[in-house]
Amino acid sequence: MPHLLFRGLEAEKLQQISRPLVDELAKVCSCGRDNFTLECMNTTGVWEGEQVPSFPFVEVSWFERGDEVRDRFAEAVDRLVKTLGVPEFEIAFRTYEEKAYYIDGVRFDRYKG
Repeated sequence: MPHLLFRGLEAEKLQQISRPLVDELAKVCSCGRDNFTLECMNTTGVWEGEQVPSFPFVEVSWFERGDEVRDRFAEAVDRLVKTLGVPEFEIAFRTYEEKAYYIDGVRFDRYKG
C-alpha cells in the first residue's frame, strides 16, 4: 500500500519510470519501497461505435496521509509520467479505512504481521 493502477499507459513505458517513481513516492510517504504496487490495466476505449485509445488515468488506492502528502504524491506522479511524453492524464485517490482493510483475514488495525 499504496497501490497505483495505470490505464491508458503501456507497461513498457511505466517500466522506464518505475524505479525513480517508487523511490520518490517512498520518500513522500515516509515508507519503504516494498509498500508500493504498480499495475497496468490493458484497456480499450470505445467511443461512437469505434475502438479508441484509453485516456491515461492513474488510480491510487491508499490509507489517507493528508492534503500535503497527497498533493506531493500527485505532483511526483504527474511529473514522472509526463517525462514519457504523456501530455495529459488524470489521477484519482481512493482511500481505504484501516477498519475495513484486511490482511490474511485480520483487520489491518489489529494486524501484527
